[in-house]
Amino acid sequence: MAKTKKENKITPNEKQVLNGIAHINMHPLFGKLGIRTELVEKSRLGKNIPAKVSSSGIVYLNKDCDKQPKEWAYIIAHCMLHLSFGHFDAERMPGYWQQITEKQRKWVNKYDPDIWNIACDIFIARFLADIKFGKSDIDTTQLAVYGSSSNELKIYEYLVNNHSPVKFDTFGTAGEFPDMIGTDSPLTYHYGKNRHIIDFAYALADSVRSVIDSAGDKPKGHSDKKSVMQKAADWFINHYPLLGGLATGFEVIETIGRADLNDIEVAAVDVTVGEIYVNPAAGLSLEEWKFVLAHEYLHAGLQHHARRKGRDPYLWNIACDFVINGWLHEMQIGIMPQNGLMYDETLKNKSAEEIYDVLTDNIRKNSKLGTFRGYGKGDIIDKGWSPDMDKPTSLDDFCKSALRNGLEYHTSTNRGFIPAGLIEEIKALSMPPVPWDVELAKWFDTWFTPIEKRRTYARPSRRQSSTPDIPRPSWVRPELPEYSRTYAVIIDTSGSMSPEMIGKALGAAASYSVAKDVPFVRVVFCDAQAYDIGYIAPEDIAGRVMVKGRGGTVLQPAVDLLENAKDLPKDAPILIITDAGIEHDLKVHHEHAFLIPEGARLPFRSGGKVFYFK
Repeated sequence: MAKTKKENKITPNEKQVLNGIAHINMHPLFGKLGIRTELVEKSRLGKNIPAKVSSSGIVYLNKDCDKQPKEWAYIIAHCMLHLSFGHFDAERMPGYWQQITEKQRKWVNKYDPDIWNIACDIFIARFLADIKFGKSDIDTTQLAVYGSSSNELKIYEYLVNNHSPVKFDTFGTAGEFPDMIGTDSPLTYHYGKNRHIIDFAYALADSVRSVIDSAGDKPKGHSDKKSVMQKAADWFINHYPLLGGLATGFEVIETIGRADLNDIEVAAVDVTVGEIYVNPAAGLSLEEWKFVLAHEYLHAGLQHHARRKGRDPYLWNIACDFVINGWLHEMQIGIMPQNGLMYDETLKNKSAEEIYDVLTDNIRKNSKLGTFRGYGKGDIIDKGWSPDMDKPTSLDDFCKSALRNGLEYHTSTNRGFIPAGLIEEIKALSMPPVPWDVELAKWFDTWFTPIEKRRTYARPSRRQSSTPDIPRPSWVRPELPEYSRTYAVIIDTSGSMSPEMIGKALGAAASYSVAKDVPFVRVVFCDAQAYDIGYIAPEDIAGRVMVKGRGGTVLQPAVDLLENAKDLPKDAPILIITDAGIEHDLKVHHEHAFLIPEGARLPFRSGGKVFYFK
């Protein structure tokens, strides 16, 4: 049915809305976002509700609401920023938790969606006030209350802790109601990324570049000067020998125009290809870029990508960040930027491995930390490295050599202070890693000291018959109680343990047992239940014992069996051979050690030694 002229006529209020949309479309930032707007009747939103935004990516505008074009532009921009800042995303909401394991993720959202909406409104209102966009009746002095809160999560915590009486109509766009539709069903991205965040990052970078080009009276994209990031890299080459050699081996690449790098907020490093990625839209000064580049150079030089082993990649990255930033603070290189900065005075003089153990004590809290790459992402890109590589790449060798040579020249010319911890780590690069079997042998040494032989004439030497006139004593070992020199072995025989893996681990244990004069070893096989083999000779462990089990993996029954066994000495250590796919709450009271494949990781903080075999 054709519409009448009266139905086709645009009302004055609707015209104001359209003028506000036109104002948005002409803006160098908001005009590039491409977020859909839809004019609706007041019956859909409510008479006094100007606008709402849906998690589906649509901004609904009340065409019957009486607002000026600049007011509409402010309202539309506000709703667009809810999407562009990822306010509907589960990982950015309070209560988000990334599971410990790499392959499994779990979201737990226990939060107040209304307070979260208000916190996001406050954050956006402050952003729009800073860029002086549109027209709003918000009193900017009200925003000063939250001046120390740097992001939405901190504003949320402030509102919760202070029981703030802030209402929706103070900062939002939907009157007395929340302006976000869909916060009760947070968005998750298993195989992709939030395109609104990506589009906003590009639009922001492009708008900044446009302003700079306009100020310089040059065509868009044209520049004959070095960028501030390149100037920072040149500074290391020309003035800072410790990191100058590393700087020559890495190319600094801007992320603008690179679709594969659009998730980098400030910077990241890929050691395997010799590239450092920087985001010009981060808006850092020259001194801040010096700090950031030094941070990435040290990630590369100290081989953090190769030292992770079976640890969680994100928490390991955070641990390394704390160490590096502490050193850079002591060395006074550049200025610490606020974004992505991991710094804590209480962690001073701790290694990355020690800090990692601290972080694993509170996974839920520490999974919310952010790096220079962004929230929930590590700035160490190590997709080209795997624990199966026998030798480091030639670029790894370059990084080690450059850092060692830089340290030698830096100290010989007294070019500046270097923390003792950093010097120790650089010198350690010259030392090859201790093989796992040597480390295991040292563990055996702590429990089984060599048995001293003694001479006795009660048992003649075998050479006595050749010289009957010369008495020759024989070497004998002291007699020891049968089970005084023993230990226990728990062998994970679940389906995930390959025969080769079990054989290699058992072979090592057997050979060291023989070498350390261990007469008998208590052996327990375990999958979902324990199979007590009893005491057997070490040489029988590796070759002549039938492996039982091959079911699931629960090791606690085996541990309980041994710790309650009356024939196992209380001070006998337990060696646990597993692929680390075991329960999260394993309790072992005896002295113990784990022998696991390289690349695997225990699901808890171990109280004993952990050896990684290849």
